[in-house]
Amino acid sequence: AEEEIQRCNNNEEVEVYSTNKIMFAARTLARTAARQGTQAVQRRSNQTVPRLGTQAEMEAEAIAHLRARVRRQKEIMDATEHSAEEELAEMWKWVKISAVVATPVCILSIIKDVLFVPHAHRQEGPLPDYMSIQVKEFPWECETCALFDLECWKKCRAEQAAEGA
Repeated sequence: AEEEIQRCNNNEEVEVYSTNKIMFAARTLARTAARQGTQAVQRRSNQTVPRLGTQAEMEAEAIAHLRARVRRQKEIMDATEHSAEEELAEMWKWVKISAVVATPVCILSIIKDVLFVPHAHRQEGPLPDYMSIQVKEFPWECETCALFDLECWKKCRAEQAAEGA
C-alpha cells in the first residue's frame, strides 16, 4: 500500500513538475513576444546620448540624432499648414475669450469678498501674553512699541515728555 501511495505521489509530482514547466515555457514565450513587439516600436526621447565608441563615432551619432530631430520637427511644422497670420488670429481669439471670461469672474470675486466675507480685524485691548513675547527691544525711541502701534507710541511719548519736564 505504501508503494502505491509513493507511486501516486511520484505521479502527482511529475504532473505538477510538467505543468510548472509548461507554464514557465508559456510565460517565457509571452515575455519574449512582448519584448520583440516593443522593440519594433521606436520610442521617442528628447535625450540624444550616443553609444560608446571613438570620439568621432560619438560626434557623428550625436549629429545624426540632431538632424533626425530637426527633420521630424520640420515634418510636424509642414503637416500643420497654418500661416503665421492664422496663428496670430487664433492667438488673439483666445486672448479675447480669456478676457471676456476672466473679467466678470474677477469682478464677481471682488464683490463677493467686499460684501459677503467678514473681515478679520485685530481685537481691541491688550494682546494675550503668548502674542506679546518680545525677545529684544525695538531699535527706535520707544523700544517696547511695535512700529504701527499708534496708541503705544502716544503713551510712550507722553511718558517721555513727563520725564523730561
